[in-house]
Amino acid sequence: MKKYALVTGASRGLGRAVALQLASQGYPVIINYQSRTEAAQSVADEITAAGGEAELIKCDVSDPKAIEAAVEDWENRHPDDYVDVLVNNAGIRQDALMIFMQNEQWHNVLDVTLNGFFYLTRRLLKNMMTKRHGRVINMASLSGIKGLPGQVNYSAAKAALIGATKALAQEVAPRRVTVNAVAPGFIETDMTSELPVNELKKMVPVGRFGKPEEVAALVGFLASDSAAYITGEVISINGGLYT
Repeated sequence: MKKYALVTGASRGLGRAVALQLASQGYPVIINYQSRTEAAQSVADEITAAGGEAELIKCDVSDPKAIEAAVEDWENRHPDDYVDVLVNNAGIRQDALMIFMQNEQWHNVLDVTLNGFFYLTRRLLKNMMTKRHGRVINMASLSGIKGLPGQVNYSAAKAALIGATKALAQEVAPRRVTVNAVAPGFIETDMTSELPVNELKKMVPVGRFGKPEEVAALVGFLASDSAAYITGEVISINGGLYT
């Protein structure tokens, strides 16, 4: 039996870094993506070139039918294996001041971040609980703790994800499944590339944006056996921006 790690939104940015980190820890990694096939394949190639195992699952996490079909197909091809580590990283930003925010901007952001977490985690929890071992790690955000103007939708989705993390952790802890959230601040990814970096860096006590690899190292620790007594936590990684 192999224990796999599944990372959603793993074709780029934080998801890519997390997939590479978990592969370096010995996990065969399932790279979930929605549209960037070439980018997702390059992550898989990088993992296999380093001696690891990786495979792709193309699936929109906000679509429960698509999730069911993708997971069922994977399970049929891996009858003796299960997903032991799930990293709910997929998320989108559609920023706007609330007074100008369209219904679609609200629903799109919540659908991917919050509903995606619900559909996929619910689908994979049973095997974790049956095997009496599992790790669910949710990618929250500074925006979900502090709130950021122009991100009422994103802040709402990430704050809800934090609440869900704390509640689910209590439900599954007796089966040795841990549920934690990581809350990054400003990290160097394409999601932050359009931001005024030089201005924002002045707000961060350590004076710089974080690196995806630094977030990935934290996720890797939470996935490890060393973190078996940590659950229901939200760990900020933001350079001291908000504590």
